[in-house]
Amino acid sequence: MTILVTGGTGTLGRLVVPQLTAAGYDVRVLSRRGGVDAAGVEHVRGDLLTADGLDLAGIDTVVHLAGGAKGDALAARNLAAAAAAAGVRHLVHISVIGADTMPIGYFREKLGAEEAVRASGVPWTILRAAQFNSLTYAVTQKMGRLPVVPVPGGLRFQPVDERDVADRIAELALGEPAGAVPDLAGPTVYSMRELVDSYLHNQGKRRPHLPIRLPGKVGRAYRTAENLTLTGATTGNRTWENYLTENTPR
Repeated sequence: MTILVTGGTGTLGRLVVPQLTAAGYDVRVLSRRGGVDAAGVEHVRGDLLTADGLDLAGIDTVVHLAGGAKGDALAARNLAAAAAAAGVRHLVHISVIGADTMPIGYFREKLGAEEAVRASGVPWTILRAAQFNSLTYAVTQKMGRLPVVPVPGGLRFQPVDERDVADRIAELALGEPAGAVPDLAGPTVYSMRELVDSYLHNQGKRRPHLPIRLPGKVGRAYRTAENLTLTGATTGNRTWENYLTENTPR
């Protein structure tokens, strides 16, 4: 059985690919730049936005992890069409919690990608996950560099460790198509201020805060927790505090 992974060289893909090869499967990693082959892993060039190089002959399962700020819906449509044409038996897709509720372009692209997967005719599995700990860390790191930290009121997040997401994606890829599975989030909900303050404390820093209010539809969506799944979600095992400890300056 051969599994194609898009985004196999990214944050999540680098964690998923070794799990698939360890389970005894051949993995083909699709990316625009290609890569260096290794035991059980073949790198191929392809462009999801132009559909160049999307030859999925011989692929049993596709794990779609590639994503970006723009073009996710188009990329998913091209990949889904190629998967259907090749007779792929299972299409696994990673999405984001709030894809159908948050009035932000990024989330709308994610919803469009989901719709392309659902309409492909290929048996599918979709997992929505919360923001990764690594992304949350990068955001709080940038905020912590400011002389005064702006803290939007009402913003709450439930960051999940990408290693927990990788474990779940690998499990789903090796299983049967399951449709929309329960969302995956971290074990704790935090306000933005709590996240920033915990990062600053971890770095041994202190900063004054400037409370602000996000206006419009986006602000209302965050204040009403449209970006969260507060009931019914599966939660990861690794906490935000664990991640901070692992990244404490030596």
